[in-house]
Amino acid sequence: MTTWSRAQSSPLADRGGFAAGCVMVLAALFAWPAQGAYSDERPLEYNRDIRPILSENCFSCHGPDSASRKADLRLDKREAALEAGAIVPAQPDDSELIARIFSDDAMEVMPPPQSHKTLTDAQKQTLRRWVEAGAEYQPHWAFLPPLRATPPPVQNESWVRNPIDQFILAQLESASLAPAPEADRR
Repeated sequence: MTTWSRAQSSPLADRGGFAAGCVMVLAALFAWPAQGAYSDERPLEYNRDIRPILSENCFSCHGPDSASRKADLRLDKREAALEAGAIVPAQPDDSELIARIFSDDAMEVMPPPQSHKTLTDAQKQTLRRWVEAGAEYQPHWAFLPPLRATPPPVQNESWVRNPIDQFILAQLESASLAPAPEADRR
């Protein structure tokens, strides 16, 4: 019977710096800014920025379930929201949705106080910006084809071996960090 040393039996032993690379990827992902950290820098997207707000606060009363729908208004379908006048693209001051979420009147404000749901000021402003931008809807993200992300520019291009490295290095550079030296093959 052969005895194996720990290094020989490790599935990572023959992969060189694989483990170090995994640690760096995980560190970079945990350091990645939160979703809303740069919301003003990117154009609004329905699936990323708007659907979560409407889903959490509005769809229980104005969504797909016809049995619980209030005021015969659907906000999950663009055509229905436009037809009802709840949303007037590019005209937030004429949109009933915007008027209701900014209202101070307890009889008018949405979501209503008895729902125990409230929108933050940032969420209200996001909805207003979305209507100003044309209130475009998107199909559910699962039905959209994936798009290849453009790797961000980096200062130390000699460190980059593939596009994933570029994303990691850009995040490290934004935090004024440098990658660790490459681990020795052992």
